Amino acid sequence: MARLFVFAIGGTGSRVLKSLTMLLASGVKPNSATEFEIVPIIIDPHKSNEDLKRTARMLENYQAIAERAGADSGFFGTRITTLDKLVTSQNRLSGSFTFNLQQVANTQFKDYIDFAQLSEPNRALADILFSGKSINKRDEEVNLLDVEMDIGFVGNPNIGSVVLNQFKDSEEFKEVASNFNADDRIFIISSIFGGTGAAGFPTILKNIRDAMNNRNIDGKGFLQNAKIGAISVLPYFNIEKDPNSPIQKSDFIAKTKAALYYYKDNVTGNNSVNALYYINDDYSGKPYKNDAGNEGQKNDAHFIEMVSALAVIDFLEMPDRDLESAGGKAVKPIYKEFGMKNDSPDFKFSDFEDNTEYKISLRLSQLALFKKFLDERLNESIEKQAWSNDAPTIDRAFLSDSFYRTNLSEFMTAFGNWLKEMSSNRRGFTPFNLNSTIDSLVVDKTVKSGWFEKKVDYAYFDDGLSKQSKGKTFPSAEQKIVKLFFDTTEEILTEKFGFKK
Repeated sequence: MARLFVFAIGGTGSRVLKSLTMLLASGVKPNSATEFEIVPIIIDPHKSNEDLKRTARMLENYQAIAERAGADSGFFGTRITTLDKLVTSQNRLSGSFTFNLQQVANTQFKDYIDFAQLSEPNRALADILFSGKSINKRDEEVNLLDVEMDIGFVGNPNIGSVVLNQFKDSEEFKEVASNFNADDRIFIISSIFGGTGAAGFPTILKNIRDAMNNRNIDGKGFLQNAKIGAISVLPYFNIEKDPNSPIQKSDFIAKTKAALYYYKDNVTGNNSVNALYYINDDYSGKPYKNDAGNEGQKNDAHFIEMVSALAVIDFLEMPDRDLESAGGKAVKPIYKEFGMKNDSPDFKFSDFEDNTEYKISLRLSQLALFKKFLDERLNESIEKQAWSNDAPTIDRAFLSDSFYRTNLSEFMTAFGNWLKEMSSNRRGFTPFNLNSTIDSLVVDKTVKSGWFEKKVDYAYFDDGLSKQSKGKTFPSAEQKIVKLFFDTTEEILTEKFGFKK
């Protein structure tokens, strides 16, 4: 199976990766003859970042669900794995989804570069290159050289570019290179208006394209000419004003322009990337808390992050002939933006262009309907309905197993929170009436009604599950609950709500 190595850089990288995982969990798949296994690698020095921790935990649950439910169960049908599962050498990797940045924890930048050991002329140069002020994790103003990097690069890509250059000598990069095959691809997710993402994208891209010059790695040929896609997320959210914070909304545009000028020569100007996606939103909505990193940076999910995740799906749909590389350069670089059919402060499925609406609306609605049943009906139906009692049984003991109690329940809670956060954000994404009855769950969709049409309620749902279960064989209760609900929700939504398969 071909693999897509996804490098998710910084807080925005984690949040876009979270949205991608939600889409894949719902059953969204690229329209491609090639099936890809996803290998996410989160790169962020800020290990206490709540966005990173939430995404990593969600990926762990997804992986556990997919392994026990199987690849043909509809939901969770795309394989997601950690890099260590691919390793064929004796190197020991962490087994997590995060890249292990060395010498960052509790380290000031000046110590990272051995400032005290530099010659006097080089110290003077470092003083010039890294002049300015920032804050530390105790909210104290410090010189840039005194920044403690374990809360990230606090909007300073000049620091980030130095620290992230260790990527080329890392065990993770060596394993990506040695396990990278001709059919594999790479996708890089980053923001352009902060520190970690703005620095990380060109740094990682350069190390991949310069693989032939790196004596420490094998498999250089395939990696150097890899098919590489990337999304550069431009400013898209508002933050609270805080005169004492190093992060100011007014700086976003200036930093974006500076980064774009750099990318012009070092990313797009030298054809380093095969497909580059741009996205932004100038809608000034609900402000996020101005947190430079010391309080954990837990931001609500945003609509822009979900459509950014669609860039990954689009990249996997592109044929190989459009993504040729030679000599470490893209032969015909492609540049894309994202547009909506309608402008609105709160988007619904009908506001997307037809192709995008078709791609995501049914699958996300299925997962929302699955969650609604688990939350509101499962306890009443279990061990009473035929679908529950058919072998393999889904009974009280099943609900106590870690698969349901931990992996599936935690993931579905995260999915619900993701939807709620997007719906309350601005711009918002509100395709569902989450607190409604089943028949009015999907906004802008009217259930078929009439004298001879059955009411769509939980009794109807149970009947549908029992019909789908009857006479079928499932290898395990885990596969049964995932596959059964996928097939049943698809039938309900296509036959009663008018969705198209």
